[in-house]
Amino acid sequence: MNETIQEAVSRDKLVSDMKAVIADADELLKATAGQAGEKVQAARARAEESLRRARVKIEEAEEAVVAKARAAAQATDDYVHANPWKAVGLAGAIGVIVGMLIARR
Repeated sequence: MNETIQEAVSRDKLVSDMKAVIADADELLKATAGQAGEKVQAARARAEESLRRARVKIEEAEEAVVAKARAAAQATDDYVHANPWKAVGLAGAIGVIVGMLIARR
């Protein structure tokens, strides 16, 4: 819960970028599959192992993000149930502010 929205967005962007890098590396490995030579095969093996580890880390990061989102949703739900009038007042205030901002245009 100490994580800011900016940190969560940054983590999501990092996960998304890493998935793109992994997909590009997969394509590169497939494109070089016909290349022969001991050095090429060794490089391919190292790259495949690195991709495997990256996929595992990405999955772990995604699980952490989902767990934090669920915890935040649960904390919000608990707060609203414990303080319904405060929640209604806060939602009303946010609605007024958003309405004023929209009306400004």
